[in-house]
Amino acid sequence: MRTGKVKKTSQPIHHQPPIRPSSLPKPKMPRRSNLLTVLSLLVLGLLGAVMAERSAGCGKANTIRSQQYTITINGKQRQYIMKIPDRYDNNFAHKLIFTWHQLGGSAQKIVNGENINQGGALPYYGLNALANNTAIFVVPNGLNAGWANQGGEDVTFFDELVKRVEADLCVETTQRFSTGFSYGGAMSYAVACARPTMIRAIAVISGSQLSGCNGGNSPVAFYGQHGTSDSVLNVSGGRQLRDRFVKNNGCTPVNPEPQPNGQNSVKTVYQGCREGYPVTWVIHRGDHNPSQTDAGSSTPFAPRNTWEFFSQFS
Repeated sequence: MRTGKVKKTSQPIHHQPPIRPSSLPKPKMPRRSNLLTVLSLLVLGLLGAVMAERSAGCGKANTIRSQQYTITINGKQRQYIMKIPDRYDNNFAHKLIFTWHQLGGSAQKIVNGENINQGGALPYYGLNALANNTAIFVVPNGLNAGWANQGGEDVTFFDELVKRVEADLCVETTQRFSTGFSYGGAMSYAVACARPTMIRAIAVISGSQLSGCNGGNSPVAFYGQHGTSDSVLNVSGGRQLRDRFVKNNGCTPVNPEPQPNGQNSVKTVYQGCREGYPVTWVIHRGDHNPSQTDAGSSTPFAPRNTWEFFSQFS
């Protein structure tokens, strides 16, 4: 009798794995329930983060139209032109693209476009034609037809435009972009330097450091193109802008320096960059021209290259 009692009490404790606490079915139920709760909270958190990337203007009846507006920045009257999609949807989060004009240009000339056979650019640098109603365009007008950005006033102009547009229109706030030719490219560069967390990527067409670079130590996705025969802004200036973001973005420098292939442009996609911060460089043999084409083509390559570069972040 005593031996039997010993066997009965010792087996469950030391030799019967089926009834170990870890194998009992009841504890699994609360664990599974807790896991589902945690997963649900994670999903809700992710959804909240996604929703937070949409601007305050999403879902609202918009008051901004495709027209010119005037605001006061630092006591100065500043003009800009808005272009919203023809089929604007206030529940769809759009790209927000800033297009800055060259020295002597104007917002209206960016909207209308100029003769591409005489050194002009297509309307909105050719991007609106590719956007298919997915982008909102902001076209600022420069003081004295340029972007000297004295005391950072043009960057402040940018700040105010972002605030006003996104309060009224539906924008994906992680999809802000900036592009421009010549002085407009310099202004895009200045925005990337000063507001790296506000801008997703820039495209600098034949630019140089003309509008300053306040900051300039953070990564920003960078597309640049320049001509080796540029008679206005030497190609070395464009390479200087590129190299800042090659360094900031952690990319591997390219050696030797990329060169055009005869009358055709050469595109270099830098390797080793931090994830999400690519650098693409296009070199061609042309002059100071936003509408450079390759041999045998009548279509400028800047619009398609720029749109493809911006679209990779969608």
